[in-house]
Amino acid sequence: MEVLEAIRDRRSIRRYDRRDVPEEKLMQVLEAGRWAPSAHNSQPRKFVVIRDEETRKQLARIAAYGGFLADAPVAIAVVIDPSSSNHPVEDGAAATQNMLLAAHAVGIGSCWIGAYGSGYEAKARRILGVPVDKRLLSLISLGYAADSGSSTRVELSKLICFERFQ
Repeated sequence: MEVLEAIRDRRSIRRYDRRDVPEEKLMQVLEAGRWAPSAHNSQPRKFVVIRDEETRKQLARIAAYGGFLADAPVAIAVVIDPSSSNHPVEDGAAATQNMLLAAHAVGIGSCWIGAYGSGYEAKARRILGVPVDKRLLSLISLGYAADSGSSTRVELSKLICFERFQ
């Protein structure tokens, strides 16, 4: 799949069928996260793979907008190390986006669930055993899509300015 096609066609998927995500596809998604850029190549991130249904249910129960996580066969928690980079949030976000695009490219649905800085983060960190000196940036649900999702975008002409903000 071409990268521009993946960017344009990827959708946030919040309904999953019961099929498991094959290990090979999961590893391709994680590999895409590993290759994301980071400030000074600091790579201040770790990925926690969550296949356990009870853990996913616990995370779904406390998530304001991620209740569907309970039905996704896999989740990935993106954990960042604030002490190892000048831009850990951006570095973790780049890894998250890479994984979303890779999932789409290999036929797996996904959705970004924000956790950073919310009341959810502290609870989810405890469930996942994330140390206090690390931050839980995001959770990614993964699975075969039970629907196609939908999306709209603002016209490009309304988003761009030349030379100065207008």
